[in-house]
Amino acid sequence: MIEIDHLCKRFGKFVAIEDLSLRVEDGEIFGFLGPNGAGKTTTIKAMAGLIKPTAGEVRIDGLSVQRQPLAAKQRLGVVPDRPFLYEKLTGREFLSFMCGLYGVPDQRGRRASEELLRLFQLEGWGDELIEGYSHGMKQRLVMAGAFVHDPRALVIDEPTVGLDPQGTRLLKEVFSAFARRRRTVFLSTHSLAAAEEVCDRIGILSHGRLVASGTLDELRARARSEGDLESVFFTLTREDADGDGTAAADADALLDAVLLPEGQPPDSRMDP
Repeated sequence: MIEIDHLCKRFGKFVAIEDLSLRVEDGEIFGFLGPNGAGKTTTIKAMAGLIKPTAGEVRIDGLSVQRQPLAAKQRLGVVPDRPFLYEKLTGREFLSFMCGLYGVPDQRGRRASEELLRLFQLEGWGDELIEGYSHGMKQRLVMAGAFVHDPRALVIDEPTVGLDPQGTRLLKEVFSAFARRRRTVFLSTHSLAAAEEVCDRIGILSHGRLVASGTLDELRARARSEGDLESVFFTLTREDADGDGTAAADADALLDAVLLPEGQPPDSRMDP
């Protein structure tokens, strides 16, 4: 279970998160959506204990990240949007390193590492240096590292960036299987299609505030829309680029000023 209780984070006069409260139950996949700059990554950093909130609290499996940081983090697996990997390690060495960070016993850690390499389709690359991995392979290795200590909850920031369709499908299956074991998944993503497909509930953040939260049907009711998640998202964040035709008209005008009419020679707009 993940609980966020009146979380606030300010950087000087800038309010990144304002009075954010939500609860994600065991066995639930929660999608966390919002435009760029809405405060999603700041929220995740506070959840992971990487930044200190100005006010409020985050609890993982009932343990406060602020007051019981080590115990709370022991129950949490985190995958950031820009993970760092020691590229001179092999895949197995990286997982062994992660086991050491979390105090996983050697025998259990070796067994978990082998199973995770197999799960994330990296068993043939376990002894290769990470610097030789593709972007998608690195993403899957980082995901494997988040599982080695048997977490109660996963917090994941943009997990499908750079993954091919097969890798994306694999992650969706892993998240669903994790949730079926009464574990919690908190998924921050720009992929509205992925959120619509796998998430039980969705929260939409805008300008640091939670503007809506619920199932897709509940969000549709809130937005007074029968459309897909994309149309609901744009309605609730008031950023529907095509809502009144203005953005499309501006795009046409700007492109007319830049692009040459069909058949016009490329140098016709050059100064004499």
